[in-house]
Amino acid sequence: MKKFKRIFVIVMDSLGIGHGRDANKFHQIGDISDEGSNTYKHISENMPNKVLTVPVLESLGLGDLDEINGVKSNLEHKNSFTIKLNEASNGKDTMTGHWEMMGILTTKPFQTFTDTGFPKELIDELEKRTGHKVIGNCAASGTEILKRLGEEQIKENSMIVYTSSDSVLQICGHEEHFGLKELYRCCEIARELCMKPEWFVGRIIARPYLGETADTFKRTSNRHDYTISPSGITAMNILKDNGYKVSCVGKINDIFNGVGVTDTVKTVSNSDGMEKTINIAKSKEFDEGLCFVNLVEFDSEYGHRRNPVGYGNAIQVCDKEIGQLIEVLKDDDLLMITADHGNDPTWGGTDHTREKVPLICFSKSYKDGKYLGDRDSFADIGATILKNFNLDKAENMIGESIDELI
Repeated sequence: MKKFKRIFVIVMDSLGIGHGRDANKFHQIGDISDEGSNTYKHISENMPNKVLTVPVLESLGLGDLDEINGVKSNLEHKNSFTIKLNEASNGKDTMTGHWEMMGILTTKPFQTFTDTGFPKELIDELEKRTGHKVIGNCAASGTEILKRLGEEQIKENSMIVYTSSDSVLQICGHEEHFGLKELYRCCEIARELCMKPEWFVGRIIARPYLGETADTFKRTSNRHDYTISPSGITAMNILKDNGYKVSCVGKINDIFNGVGVTDTVKTVSNSDGMEKTINIAKSKEFDEGLCFVNLVEFDSEYGHRRNPVGYGNAIQVCDKEIGQLIEVLKDDDLLMITADHGNDPTWGGTDHTREKVPLICFSKSYKDGKYLGDRDSFADIGATILKNFNLDKAENMIGESIDELI
């Protein structure tokens, strides 16, 4: 018999909780090691009053996991178990982290072009195939490069091409002057070109915007990701194949290229994602299965922009929303709160950081919750979900179930 009918996995994107066991092998631009990074702790130390105020997460045992300013260790969290997960895969990016949660071990890291921009040969071919001049070609914040190059893009009918610390090529074009259909066409060409091994990236992202001047430019919700499918069978595939719902919120559908997904909703912000998750929890239509949620603003708006105060404020807002979600959960629901990597906004460079991630597991049916220590892989999440539903892993999947949870 399955213990939980519905499992909610919320990924607070990039909210790591201390450097991983092998963090000295991972570096930032300038060869700064990730050893010593700690997204949660360093955010708390940089808040205006040097305190992170998260009463809901504190009540669930967040303080068990590390020394976080303002968060007390709560040994009375009977309704929740707390764990720290190391990453087994060779990488610290979005796709690697999410895929590992669902059972995939990535041994070859996804290629990035953060330091150098994309090769001239790729840019030349992209210009030739699309008929548009490329401007930018660097690692940048999406909003900052839009302010810098948006007016030029409109005037020339060119394409802003940029990247980040993820394995991604992003194309930015004005939704009306350039045209949404044309932007999508150019991204499809880029996806085809970037399947070549020497130019390969995990995602191509269309980034449309509106406005007429640098001061009024604003990205729209018509973003579209052109991704690749996971490299193996995931827990999501197995759930779907056995008749369970896999409802995805935010960019989860894009990360998995729709594979193993039964339904999905887009989001425009963390709060929008939490509101839609709460609505799913209230819905009678979501009766059995997995609700998989990504809250990307922690990473995109605050981590990469090295804004610890903004990041901390966003955590505090989300803390209240987690409390609202808990109110509507049923006795046979399980909530798992985690992250996909670190992005310490106080660290050198603007790259992700190789960190452990928290795993906070709450159910109204738990009576003996406690801190369970460290584990070896994010994939223990997917393995636990499958065991709950009495399903077996595929042959090449990694991860071991956390038996205390089920």
